[in-house]
Amino acid sequence: MNYEIESRPTYSVLEVGLDPNESVVAESGAMIWMSSSIQLNTSMRGGMFKSLRRSALGGESFFQNVFEAQDAPGVVAFSPGQPGDIVAIDLSRGDVLMEDSAYLASQQDVTIDTTFQGFRGLFNEGLFILRATGSGLLFFSGYGDIEEIEVDGTYVVDNGHAVAWEPTLTYEITRGRSIRSFLFSDQLLLRFGGRGRLWVQSRNPQALANWAHPFRAIESKDSNDD
Repeated sequence: MNYEIESRPTYSVLEVGLDPNESVVAESGAMIWMSSSIQLNTSMRGGMFKSLRRSALGGESFFQNVFEAQDAPGVVAFSPGQPGDIVAIDLSRGDVLMEDSAYLASQQDVTIDTTFQGFRGLFNEGLFILRATGSGLLFFSGYGDIEEIEVDGTYVVDNGHAVAWEPTLTYEITRGRSIRSFLFSDQLLLRFGGRGRLWVQSRNPQALANWAHPFRAIESKDSNDD
């Protein structure tokens, strides 16, 4: 299998080349185009219980798509739902933890499951996050550019910007010390500790939602009085 990530970092597209009998797994709805030699199969990877847990607790699709080249080489392309970058990771270095919407695609020997992160998750990405295990390539995405950081000690990231990290890193939730944070409690920070890789996205979807909120269409109270 070979791959190329194009149009990065703003509107990244993952293009995967497969030899006959090679396959790649992707999140439901991620495929953009594929050659006629590619066969698509949809399944509950890992069985019903694991698929249900991944869907209900990890925010991923209940079904995942498997793309396999049949009698000839083929190409299939994927993109994430949000505009941003795509990162390729070889899991030979170990497992990777991801926030619940980051997973895009992987090789067949990679397993995606949920892991409980404790009640600190109530203030971060949720009680459960995704864990990628096994061997092979993992592709995940983020909103905006993604920077890889080698943490050795401590590193602080604004809440909502952490996309993925190695399980050798621990983290705790802290609050900013500005007057605004003290009054409104809106500056949550993640303080990572240990040694390992951390991937951070340059944009925060929640910040975009907050910015767009005042411009939303509001139905007039008199619209139904005709």
